[in-house]
Amino acid sequence: MDLYEYVTQEQLAGFDKYKYSAVDSNPLSIYIMHPFWNFVVKFLPTWLAPNLITFTGFMLLVFNFLMLAFFDFDFTASAAMQEHVPSWVWVAAGIFNFLAYTLDGVDGKQARRTNSSTPLGELFDHGLDSWACLFFVATVYSIFGRGESGVDVATLYYILWVVLFSFILSHWEKYNTGILFLPWGYDISQVTVSVVFLVTAVVGVETWYQPIVWHVLYKDLFTFLIIVCSFTITLPMSLYNILKAHRSNTLKHSSLYEAFLPFLSPVLLFILSTIWVVYSPSNILELQPRIFYIMVGTAFANVTCKLIVCQMSNTRCQALNCLLLPMSAVVLLAVTRVVTNETLLLYLWTAVVILAHIHFGISVVQQLSSHFKIFAFSLKKPSSD
Repeated sequence: MDLYEYVTQEQLAGFDKYKYSAVDSNPLSIYIMHPFWNFVVKFLPTWLAPNLITFTGFMLLVFNFLMLAFFDFDFTASAAMQEHVPSWVWVAAGIFNFLAYTLDGVDGKQARRTNSSTPLGELFDHGLDSWACLFFVATVYSIFGRGESGVDVATLYYILWVVLFSFILSHWEKYNTGILFLPWGYDISQVTVSVVFLVTAVVGVETWYQPIVWHVLYKDLFTFLIIVCSFTITLPMSLYNILKAHRSNTLKHSSLYEAFLPFLSPVLLFILSTIWVVYSPSNILELQPRIFYIMVGTAFANVTCKLIVCQMSNTRCQALNCLLLPMSAVVLLAVTRVVTNETLLLYLWTAVVILAHIHFGISVVQQLSSHFKIFAFSLKKPSSD
């Protein structure tokens, strides 16, 4: 595909008019994290590009994911009678997770400090955040893992989807209201998980085997908090913000179809991947949970990134993501046993999804960099020659 086919001329014109608008009402963020980030950003050199900060934070999460994959590829290391992940790995995971969170908090402040804020910076930040959901959830999973005291892979699959839909809710709100309402759960989860990683290094994963009270285990609390927070805080707040905009006649899309169009591709992706999970002849999720999570999370990130492009450029959301048709064929080949080696099929399809998403990301970044006459990872200005 040609480099300049991802962002249309209409969308480029929309990016030219774009103004950032966000609301952050989380007390943790307002009273603790923002003052901390304001302190940290003063130590960054003024030549350091905000997008480089964003990318470094993202790569720390990827490194955490790969590090845990090396020691716990099948999510079995935390189970009883298994060789556990070394304590130093949990220390590193806790430090890197908090560093990534901090860099995600200071990149925008660095942009304003160096007068280098652009729509590309926001798109780059939120686009990587959409992919980071996968790496964050899979890394946390290694604390509990599978087994009697852990969380089974199917439950984690649905938990991953709860997290992914919670993420896209914020961008659905912005698509309809023009305002990004930052979710409370993000800051709380990042700080909590960073601490839990460090605590695990000290007390060991065996501690999480013990019941908190009666027969309620930590894994149950983990599952309960994610699901309850999503359905009692994140979803209600999103619906409240939409209804509030509707009452004030500030909704950008008047018809229900247009308003809910951003959910079409994510829902179809969920249906396709769940059909594969439920009807897999070889129980592919049990065999290759980590790879399946990568496939789902990356495909979802691609859907979300395309929504963010439309949301920021004030253009109509793409109805169907281009990955859905070939994925339908892949799922059909798997569940009908036309391809008997499901593992190979999953690995090949995951590689295609990752390469397609990386190609999309690089192409969009290069196109917007050219449009705004900037470098993505440097504050220097391109030559006019």
